[in-house]
Amino acid sequence: MTESSDIEYIVMRRVRRVRALRPFLSGTAFAALVLTLALWAIGREVWVARVFENGPHSWVGHTEYLAYAFEHTRVIVQALTLTVLAAGLYLARAAARRLVHGLEAAIA
Repeated sequence: MTESSDIEYIVMRRVRRVRALRPFLSGTAFAALVLTLALWAIGREVWVARVFENGPHSWVGHTEYLAYAFEHTRVIVQALTLTVLAAGLYLARAAARRLVHGLEAAIA
C-alpha cells in the first residue's frame, strides 16, 4: 500500500466508526437512557403499584392524590419524577418532529 492509500484507509475506517456510533450518541438515545434509569430508580425507591392502589379511582380525585403524594415524598423521588417528565417530554417532542418530517417527505 502506498502512503495515500494508508491515509485513505485510516480516514474511512474512522468515518465508518463514527457513523456506527452516531445513533448511540444522539440526544434522543441519551433521553431514552435517562428515562429508563430514572424509572428504574423510582421503582427502587417507591412501591409504585401501591401508590396507585391506595389512591381514589376518579380522575379528579386521582390527580389531587398524586399531587399530594408528590408533595409529601422524599426529594430524591421528586427529582426523579421531574427527570422522567422532562425526558418523556423530550422524547415526545423528538417523535413528533420525526413524524412531521416524515409526513413532509412523503408529501414532497
